[in-house]
This record gives sequence, C-alpha cells and structure tokens, in this order.
Amino acid sequence: MTVKVAIAQINSTVGDLAGNRAKIAEFSRRAAEQGADIVLTPELSLVGYPPEDLLLRQSFYAKSAQALDALAADLAELKNLHVVVGHPFEKDGQRFNAASVLLNGKISATYCKHDLPNATVFDEKRYFSSCDQAVVFDVKGVRFGINICEDTWFPQAPARAAAAGAQVLLVPNGSPYHMNKQHVRIDVMHANVTTHGMSLVYANLVGAQDELIFDGNSFVLDQAGETRAQLQHCVEDLQIVEFRGGQPLDGTIVEEPSVEAQVYKALVLGVRDYIGKNGFPGALIGMSGGVDSALTLAVAVDALGADKVRTIMMPSPYTAEISLLDSRDMVQRVGVRYDEIGINDCFEAFNRTLANEFKGLPEDATEENIQARIRGTILMALSNKHGAIVLTTGNKSEMAVGYCTLYGDMAGGFAVLKDIAKTLVYRLCAYRNSVSDVIPERILTRAPSAELRPGQTDQDSLPPYDILDAIMQMYMEENQSGADIIAAGYRAEDVARITHLIKINEYKRRQSPVGIRVTHRAFGRDWRYPITSKFRE
Repeated sequence: MTVKVAIAQINSTVGDLAGNRAKIAEFSRRAAEQGADIVLTPELSLVGYPPEDLLLRQSFYAKSAQALDALAADLAELKNLHVVVGHPFEKDGQRFNAASVLLNGKISATYCKHDLPNATVFDEKRYFSSCDQAVVFDVKGVRFGINICEDTWFPQAPARAAAAGAQVLLVPNGSPYHMNKQHVRIDVMHANVTTHGMSLVYANLVGAQDELIFDGNSFVLDQAGETRAQLQHCVEDLQIVEFRGGQPLDGTIVEEPSVEAQVYKALVLGVRDYIGKNGFPGALIGMSGGVDSALTLAVAVDALGADKVRTIMMPSPYTAEISLLDSRDMVQRVGVRYDEIGINDCFEAFNRTLANEFKGLPEDATEENIQARIRGTILMALSNKHGAIVLTTGNKSEMAVGYCTLYGDMAGGFAVLKDIAKTLVYRLCAYRNSVSDVIPERILTRAPSAELRPGQTDQDSLPPYDILDAIMQMYMEENQSGADIIAAGYRAEDVARITHLIKINEYKRRQSPVGIRVTHRAFGRDWRYPITSKFRE
C-alpha cells in the first residue's frame, strides 16, 4: 500500500483570504482526483507570506481563523484527504506561525513553528512566539511529521519530530529566492532532516510579494537524502509523490534552469505579480536606447503582454541618433506602443528660469540632472493620467554608487533591475536573445551612456563595470573590508572610491522605488545602513 502526497506549489496573495482559500480548495480537489491522501501547501498559504505588520492586527487573526474554518468546511466533501494549510494562530494570548491539518471538515491537528528567522529579510520574532511541540499523524500506517520552513535549518525541530516517530517530514515553506539558493536548501535538508532517517516533502511558495520572489522549486528527498522529485521554477505546480513505508517512489524531477534563466524568470514573475496583484492596468517605460531600458522592456512584455506596455522616448539635445534608431527597432520587435516626446523646450525653459541663479557658473551635473528630472516628470504625468505604473530602469551598480538622479531616472513605482548588477544585465540580455532575438545587437555592444552631455559615457565617471561590480559584491553583499578587497587584487584607489560612493549615496537609495531581490543581499529589506554615519571602515 502506498500513500500519495500532493505538493501544492501555489501563489498566494497577502491578505486575500478568500482568494487564497479558493486556490487551496482548487488544488486540493485536483489532488483528490488523482488519488492523493495528503496535500501539502506552503507556509502561511491561507494569508500569503510575509504579512508583515498585518500580523499586529487582532482582526487579521480573527478573519484568518474564520477563513480556516470555512476552508475546512469547503474540503469536507474530500473524504479522508489530509490538507496541511499554513496560517497565523492565536492561543492563550500568544501568536504563532502555524500549519493545521484539515480532515473531513475539521481541524485535526495544529503545529506551531519553533525556529523564527530574524535576519536578512526576516523579522518573525517581531510577530510570533516560538513553540516546541511535535505534531505527528498517521496515514495508512505511515507516520508524517510537520516542521515549518526555518525549523529545518536547525537540528532541534527535526530531531523532535523524529523522536515522536515521524518517518516523513512535511515542510511548508516561504523560502525567498536568491541566485544559487536551491543547492543550499537541499544541503541543509540533508544535514538536519535525512540524517534522522526521515524522508522530506518540501513545499515552497511561488510568487512575488513586493521585492521578494518565491521561486517554488519544491522537492522530495528520500531517507538517504537523494532527490526523488522537484517542481518547477517560478511557476505554480502540483505534483503527487507516492510513499511506501516512509520512502518516496520516484516522481518527476524538473531540470534546474541556468542562473540567467532563473533570474530572468524571477524578474518576469516579480513584474507580473506586482502589477497584477496591485491592480495596475499596465506599465510605462522610458526608453533610452540603452541596455537597461531594453532589458526592462523585454521583461515587462514577457510578464504582461505587449498590449499592457507603453514606451516613451524623450530625446534631448545630447541624444544620439542611433539611440533613437535602436529604440525604434526594439519596440517594433516586441510590438508595444511607442511615442517620442522631446524635452528640448522644457530644458530651455528651465535654463531660462534659472539663468540669473546660474549666471557665471559653469555647466555641471546640475544641468544633466534637470534633463533627467524633466523625463521623470513626463513619465509620472502620463502615469497619473492613464494609471499605468512607471517601471524604472536603473540597475544595482548605478544604485550602489549614486549614478542616478533623484526625482529623475529614479522616479517611478517599481524598480525591475534594482538588484541586477550591470554585468548581469548583459548576461540576462544574452539569455533573452537566446530565446528569441528581441534586443538589437548594437544596444549590447555600444558603450553605455546617460547621454546628458556631449560624448558622455558611463566610464567617464565610473570604473569599468566588471571592476565596480566585483568590488560592490565583496563590500556590500559579502561584508568584506576594504583591506580584504585590496588583498584580492583590486587597486586601492578603486576600492576607496567605490566604497565611499556606496556610503554617501544611502540617502538616494532610501528614496528609490521598491525593486526585485535576486541576490542574497539587496538594497532594501536586508540592507539597513544609517544615512548619517561617520564610520568609514
């Protein structure tokens, strides 16, 4: 006799209790039709993850409890189907991150999370209490235990489940994506779960929540730690894996995409969910003829469809003719609406208005920034008038060193490339063109330029991007010191300059739009440096 466990890799929306309830019921019915005995959904699947300070509201717990009871009633017709649902739970004045087993119209058991993550993007200790009980239930003679996400990153909770007799550990997860994370997850599960002789079913959330991407990639490990099933990357999925005597039989293992494919799909998912879940009718992108706006446009079209994307080219006196030609070429390839609105008249009006203030002073970055701010104003005016959200096109390298203009190219609602270093931008463009040729070759081979003064290139102001990106990664993402970076072979003057720029531009980044996180440390939730600081190490 076998036990069939269904992994429901679903995309929940924070706060959409009715929608999430309906989705869990739909996946459960599909699983039941395939003979499932257990359905495992992700962490906090009923309410979406992470709910953040909604978890401080009493009404959130009350409505969650009502939705859980209603879901149990919805599933009552699915006889003897055990559905594991994540939800917030309040008991005796304490609040918990919980997962309940719904069976035949009732809540048959509730497990509360033990290990509460409180680093990087997580701050669960702000909301929840820890609990140290084990929950194990029997299905057709096989003993199933429950842990929740972070529990399995430490040894105590899995050991407690094993001691209570669990043969298979069911793990609802809300594990955010960053590059190369899947092998880390599997290694940790080897260390903390399968060493106890338990098999593992790891059901991860899929979808985007503000800057966080949940990539799915749910999997099953046998008692020896071998992968027996793996679900899709960045796509809702349902897979049933059979267990015999606590050991999984072979399921489908979806091949893991390349890093570039992973990141590109994460960006597409991030744009689709941010715009869709927040109800925007479409997206608006300022084109420059450069690589960043080209990649942003490709992602937006793949996420939303060409009919929901509009592009605007806003030439200035310094815009090269090839920038116009390349922008026109790109938009024709992807089939979006394209308009050109020149900014010369506005620029001249600003110069006239400020002539007395600027008399006798040389032109500098001030005039460059005025052009960028005119463009930002035009984009935001179109956004206000028509409702589409402006997608900013700046990348992580520029954000790190402040090579961006407040209220100019930083103006917008969502920063698609906020965590994408410039060198990765080019890799992603190459990946997208390997699927279909949408980005003109000249955009990829021209020297990048803001085109805010005659003959300008980025490298007039910045070190080469391969050097900038490497120093940024070591300093910002890996917390290495300047001395460590110099010891790795980088010039002291480059290290000093780039780390100085990272520090002094924090005030700009605090005012930037929310953007998609794909590295293990992004500017945003897990970068919380003071603006006012004299520390210079």
